[in-house]
Amino acid sequence: MENILEMKNITKDFAGVKALDEVTLSVKEGTIHAICGENGAGKSTLMNILSGVYPHGTYKGEILIYGKLAVFKNIKASERAGITIIHQELSLIPELSITENVFLGNEVAKSGIINWTEAKKRAKKLMLQVHLEEDSDTLIKNMGVGKQQLVEIAKALSKNIKILILDEPTSALNEEESKHLLNLLFEMRSKGITCILISHKLKEVLSVADAVTIIRDGKTVETIYRKDGQDFTEERIIKAMVVVRSIPAIL
Repeated sequence: MENILEMKNITKDFAGVKALDEVTLSVKEGTIHAICGENGAGKSTLMNILSGVYPHGTYKGEILIYGKLAVFKNIKASERAGITIIHQELSLIPELSITENVFLGNEVAKSGIINWTEAKKRAKKLMLQVHLEEDSDTLIKNMGVGKQQLVEIAKALSKNIKILILDEPTSALNEEESKHLLNLLFEMRSKGITCILISHKLKEVLSVADAVTIIRDGKTVETIYRKDGQDFTEERIIKAMVVVRSIPAIL
């Protein structure tokens, strides 16, 4: 199984503060790869670089897709390469329908005229893929967060993605919604889509991930793999995430 993604020596500063310090990440094609770390470790910053939120030139290091250097000047450039990110704060427009949101910026049109019949037809197919049982004309504001997440994923699938990045996707979901979303990751993996999952819910991570990369204080600590017979446990991840500071003896 080859690497679909390699990020080499990624370094990112914010006003003189080093958010990422020569971080490396290798992700195999068609896997679910989790990234774990404490708040502020640099997980989201790394994925914002990959998705073009922080464009090439604002960081040091290299991004390789299938071994070829990738230069993303913006989000559109990363999407053209098959990379889509779903942020913790969803980017849907509440006053628009499911169909309108799914194809926003990527309208089903000919000669500048939107074909709403075809758009709704395609939206319904995408909704079936994510098991979203709603009318495609339903407004986003009339849906719960769990279903809104599914709309975001349907929107991503409309772009023929190769890599889907999910940043804390279950943080606002109940147990049933979380289970549905995690099962959806398995389905996407079975179709060859590579998923990168940022999550602080380690039990969820261990239930779905093929590999886990731990980042601490802006640096890569290690990557552990489920199939290698390694210590693929919550205790191992927590130990790698947290710096144990010795307490000076009181004389």
